[in-house]
Amino acid sequence: MSSGPGGSSAAADLVRARKQLLSGGRKGHGSGQTSARRLDAPALRNALVDLHEFWLTTKGAELGMGADSGFALMAVGGLGRRELLPHSDLDLILLHDNLEPEVVSQIADQLWYPLWDAHIKLDHSVRTIPEALQVAATDMTAALGMLEARHIVGDGELSNLLIGGVRRQWRNDIRHRFGELIDQTRNRWERSGEIAHRAEPDLKSGRGGLRDVQLLNALAIAQLTDGMPGLGVQAPGGGLSAAHGRLLDVRTELHRVAGRARDQLLAQDADEIGAALRIGDRFDLARTLSDSARTIGYSVDVGIRTAANSLPRRGLSTVRRVPVRRPLDEGVVEHAGEVVLARDARPKKDPALITRVAAASAQTGMPMSASTLRRLADSAPELREPWPKEALNDLLVLLGCGTRMIPAIEALDRTGLWGRLLPEWGAVRDLPPRDAVHTWTVDRHLVETVAYASGFTTRVSRPDLLVLGALLHDIGKGRGGDHSVVGADLATQIGKRLGLWPSDVALLTAMVRHHLLLPQTATRRDLDDPATVQSVVDALGGDTILLELLHALAEADSRATGPGVWGDWKSSLIGELVRRCRMVMAGDALPTPDPLDPEVVALAETGGVHVTLNATDTAHTFVVTVVAPDTKGLLAKAAGVMALNSLRVYSASLGAHDGTAVNSFVVSPRFGTPPQAGLLRQELVRALAGELDLLRTLDERDAQAREQQSSEQVEGAGVPVLWAQSPPRIIWFDAPADGEAILELRAEDRVGLLCRLAFALEACGADVRWARVSTLGSSVIDAFCIDLGDGNTRAVREELEAAVLSVVPLARPDKPADE
Repeated sequence: MSSGPGGSSAAADLVRARKQLLSGGRKGHGSGQTSARRLDAPALRNALVDLHEFWLTTKGAELGMGADSGFALMAVGGLGRRELLPHSDLDLILLHDNLEPEVVSQIADQLWYPLWDAHIKLDHSVRTIPEALQVAATDMTAALGMLEARHIVGDGELSNLLIGGVRRQWRNDIRHRFGELIDQTRNRWERSGEIAHRAEPDLKSGRGGLRDVQLLNALAIAQLTDGMPGLGVQAPGGGLSAAHGRLLDVRTELHRVAGRARDQLLAQDADEIGAALRIGDRFDLARTLSDSARTIGYSVDVGIRTAANSLPRRGLSTVRRVPVRRPLDEGVVEHAGEVVLARDARPKKDPALITRVAAASAQTGMPMSASTLRRLADSAPELREPWPKEALNDLLVLLGCGTRMIPAIEALDRTGLWGRLLPEWGAVRDLPPRDAVHTWTVDRHLVETVAYASGFTTRVSRPDLLVLGALLHDIGKGRGGDHSVVGADLATQIGKRLGLWPSDVALLTAMVRHHLLLPQTATRRDLDDPATVQSVVDALGGDTILLELLHALAEADSRATGPGVWGDWKSSLIGELVRRCRMVMAGDALPTPDPLDPEVVALAETGGVHVTLNATDTAHTFVVTVVAPDTKGLLAKAAGVMALNSLRVYSASLGAHDGTAVNSFVVSPRFGTPPQAGLLRQELVRALAGELDLLRTLDERDAQAREQQSSEQVEGAGVPVLWAQSPPRIIWFDAPADGEAILELRAEDRVGLLCRLAFALEACGADVRWARVSTLGSSVIDAFCIDLGDGNTRAVREELEAAVLSVVPLARPDKPADE
């Protein structure tokens, strides 16, 4: 290309100054020597912006681009944002007031040719204001660029007219262009992946990258959200602004190290960039990038959701009713597709509110509103030690929700609330894996393991400990030493803080300590050697419950590690090892009924129908005892009355004394305080008399709740959750008495489940002699001792199984049982 007007020498001083800045030195006065002063990343960007602005303004003045010239030079892109990187393109717009083409061409040539001849990368356009507005109206990328346009030299009024016009047009058209904007964003994420979990991330276009910060700016200009949705400077790590700055610094050093424009951070450059930024080695850099990208990613999620709710609507949508506040739990409601605090919620006096809000979010699939999380972060006190039982139960419900739990925990973590619940989490937060086979950072791997484990809860007798063990199995990483040993000590500490029984703390500790025992032994030792099996049995103390927990955890851990880690070969080896260990350990314990309280026995001997409600040592937890003649349907109707009165059943013990049924239920009210015992008795008497159709009322409430949730969905919000994470499982045990059998159900909970189960068994003519019911988070383990008499046949058992499975939540039809 030949030199145009102005010649290549016109930009030679700009090129020399750029080289001097990038070489890290500057010439000393009068000495001719270059001093070795290296600018840090922010200072380098500022210097580059000042340098290019100075050259452009000087050049514009030479060309007569004054206030009344009819010309204006504007910067977009990095220079427009004052974020010019060492090898960024210059993005410039020459704006003119509909001047003669010959005049415009002459000015343009004298601006562009010196830059071209100096081999400075230039992205340029020459437009009038109407032409620029037309381009912005039809080209999304151009529109986003012009939203960041900045006046450099020339007629400032001309620049202001374009800036104001583009922004006004953007605000007016956003309703029609929002879908295109979000589709473009999601396509970009799909192409570039997540920065937080990529070995060689795209810092510009990846999810959580610099383009996402520009997206938030565009939404703010449209007046759909503020500039820092969800995370301000008070958030952990400095929030969105600090995360943005860290990504800019890394990309600046990437340009400087690579010697050219580059957006993808290659592993070979990571150590040098980490050292230049005084972050550390490549692992420290990866951790910084993960933290920043996840902070930006959370902010983008909040921004898109807020923007979608803020969009002006026309037509029929303008007459839709105002979204109602639908109760979800005590102090928690749904509003406009988000989980928010009720108007009467008091975070300062309700420390368990954090876990309750998160559990509601995961159960419904709806996100927690940013304002709710900020309010909880500002006001909610620390949970006392040990935790209240309801807080632990809500945590278990959260962990049992499968993949719906992941965004809930991510939101808690980005806002500092997850670290408040689990202070030990800080050491693994954003910790990069040391092994290339791992897909996720350590903290995300733990959460992914829980998501897989929630699909295996019906395989084990302690689903609560399975999900807790999955959450904590690698908690010892990042602290030095054997992470299994370190993690076991932390698990003991956490288990005590959560309020677990000492025996459960010991079991949780053993899970963390031995979580690698089965896969390592199965893949590295000779399973035909009896000593191999005996070593595992000895290490586990002959505990069959621990064995089954470790078996499920091994699969969940492997599946959460990355593709191909869990396969048929590994599955068969571990399965065979577990089978041989079970043979040595000699079987499982048989479920047995709980003994009756002597005071309740005395009450039963008086006859009649009695209902008592007594508080326990734990706030919001009560014991309801029903004493009544042992008539058909008593269990179903007692459980149904409690479900209709919004009492959540945590456990139940069902027995009898001399023809009188004695049923005890540990319950917690979903909202407010429990009803009076007299009201429960009154409704139970009505139900026993056939005046209250419990099943129909429960079904109507279920249908109404689902219909209401579906009708109030906004774009991007959760949908009604109808499927279980783990497929239900039924286990039969032979009871000691002739003709009796014990049916144990492992399934996911639902409102009124015990009532429905009892009615289903009753419809089959089953005589329930005793029952023991446990709710562990979102899972239930219910054992019913059934008198089958002479009908203890396979056909009868299959009929009972079909009846039971007809009322429990089932796994998705498209989800394999062991997936």
